[in-house]
Amino acid sequence: MNRPPHAAAAQEPPRIDLKEGWHCLHLFYTVDPIGLNSLSDAERQEGREQLVQILSPDSEGAPKRVQASIVSGHKGDLGVMAMDPNPMTLDALQQKIRACNLGQALTLDWSFVSITEISEYVPTIDQYAERLKREGTGPDDPAYQAKVGAYEQRLPAMNSQRLYPDFPAFPVTSFYPMNKIRDPHANWYTEPFSSRSSMMSEHATSGIKFAGRVSQLITASTGFDDWEWGVTLWARAPEYIKEIVYEMRFDQASAKYAEFGPFYISYIASPEDAVSHLLI
Repeated sequence: MNRPPHAAAAQEPPRIDLKEGWHCLHLFYTVDPIGLNSLSDAERQEGREQLVQILSPDSEGAPKRVQASIVSGHKGDLGVMAMDPNPMTLDALQQKIRACNLGQALTLDWSFVSITEISEYVPTIDQYAERLKREGTGPDDPAYQAKVGAYEQRLPAMNSQRLYPDFPAFPVTSFYPMNKIRDPHANWYTEPFSSRSSMMSEHATSGIKFAGRVSQLITASTGFDDWEWGVTLWARAPEYIKEIVYEMRFDQASAKYAEFGPFYISYIASPEDAVSHLLI
């Protein structure tokens, strides 16, 4: 059967995929009591069901990764983190929240737009081998070949996790943006690459101490948002968030060159539990 001329086909949103990696979106909502009180009981109930469905990773059109959390403190009530190859899929998630029955009861207080990346400071295999030599482990040392071989085996998996990350099964998450400063007396961007790489190596070594307790994802936001990076941490316990942030601030890359934005601490929840906790 032919479609009538005036009945245009629905347009698929454009795909704007990256060459590698995913787009990333953090959203932080607070409950607006005035908007909430304007809803009838039936509208609230339908809105709750709609919001749970929207936040479900299994819903039709859901981003590749979506996670809800309960935000602690006055900065927000509901946190949403999502990642997908197509930024329009992430924007659709935001628009679905706005358009659902509870949309007028949720104020989007802050968002952060970024992309996943492999940092320029992640050593290639050759760079890692050169670092071993500088540290005194030469090609004639059996440990040299063992370390280079082990690094070569694990590097692809590490880079894949940086570009296409899975959410760890940890209950606590923290998010904050950061910059490297351009102070005349401490300008990160005037330091030679070798110096920056050395400082970032020290920084990474500090983070490795928390393996198994904290998982970290750094997404790039230069040109996408007001900060240069977004840092998402997941932890087995709340105190590990405090400990890793505190300890890593003493590294030169952080102590001398880092500028931090607002911190959001929240607790991972299923869509059902997150919406129920909002008491809406």
